[in-house]
Amino acid sequence: MWQLLRRVSLTQWILVSMVAGILIGYYYPQESQSVKVISNVFLKMIKCILVPLVFGTLVVGIAGHSDDLKGVGRLAFKSILYFEVVTTLALVIGLAAVNLATPGIGTKLPLPASSQELTAPAHVTFSSIIEHIVPKSFFEAAASNDVLQVVFFAMLFGVALAQVPSAQREPMLRFCESLTEVMFKFTGLVMKFAPLGIGAAMAYTVGHSGLGMLINLGKLILTLYVALVVFCLVVFLPIAFWIRLPIKKFLSLLREPIILAFTTTSSDAAMPDAMKRLVSFGVPKRIVSFVMPLGYSFNLDGSTLYLAVASVFVAQAAGIPLTWGQQLTMMLMLMLTSKGMAGIPRASQVILAGTLVSFNLPLEGIILIIGVDELMDMARTSVNLVGNCLATTVMAHCEGEVGWISKDPTPIQS
Repeated sequence: MWQLLRRVSLTQWILVSMVAGILIGYYYPQESQSVKVISNVFLKMIKCILVPLVFGTLVVGIAGHSDDLKGVGRLAFKSILYFEVVTTLALVIGLAAVNLATPGIGTKLPLPASSQELTAPAHVTFSSIIEHIVPKSFFEAAASNDVLQVVFFAMLFGVALAQVPSAQREPMLRFCESLTEVMFKFTGLVMKFAPLGIGAAMAYTVGHSGLGMLINLGKLILTLYVALVVFCLVVFLPIAFWIRLPIKKFLSLLREPIILAFTTTSSDAAMPDAMKRLVSFGVPKRIVSFVMPLGYSFNLDGSTLYLAVASVFVAQAAGIPLTWGQQLTMMLMLMLTSKGMAGIPRASQVILAGTLVSFNLPLEGIILIIGVDELMDMARTSVNLVGNCLATTVMAHCEGEVGWISKDPTPIQS
């Protein structure tokens, strides 16, 4: 019996736990709310990996190539340019989908006097995003898991480390290399708890939202899911063909991180394992360690598309027509404000609230969306993950380091 259980892969255990979680949440909705503590513990275990992993990998990725700092700057420029193009396409597809499907027409907004708590609107501006990037203290940024600020500090630290003499650089570089390897092993240990955490997350989500809520807001959810699928087919697929990416092997390798992102609605949870798998796939570690953390601050394709859909949905539900000019202005605003999502708690709701305020749209629309936000978050988080993994392989292609063409992916050590 024990030998049989050992043959079951982590992916199979995760799928079994997902089904079990859905059944528990459906048949025992009240009791299922108490298992949220299990998923919370699992997510905390994942989040405690982020800062040391991001810091270590970025410093090694920059300072480890002290003789080629121009190459690091070139990679940063290419990455930011790619991120801007792809997130703009995500906004365009999101706006097209919500205007064609009109999911908000006929939807009734909650009354303003609703007792449900609204997310405090934050008027996010370009200047506030720029200010937010720079941490007051590295330790404060690390304690709050603010990836954007940690990325900024680690990049400057890596550049500074690359400029000191070899005698002082090598000990710190070896420390960061050792830290990175230890955190990859740490990730492997934490992932053994994934089936428990994912099963608990699914049970809580189904018990909290219920399957019946899909009837009321099904059109919005369907619009988002279809738009994300179209985005993957129209944008991701041609890019994958362009870089000669073996799509089946690529998705097979990332299967477990994708499932983890989908079920936990946390990009943070899936990033460490995804980084390790990309290295085994043949993407150079220096590119993975640089582009992936940067992408989680500037390349949230799924979340950006969601914001376009949700903003126009609220306008439709409120009966407020938006001209194409207003929608294009909204798109430009989202291009800027969505870049700050990585450092804002309950990011999508806060950015959405700021957008609604800017366009005089009712904040009550957020109440309507919150009920099914977890179900939509599953899809957009998965697209965020796939988009950043694809972006990393694209940057490797642009640097002429296409290891996946010449070799099969090496097995992942659990």
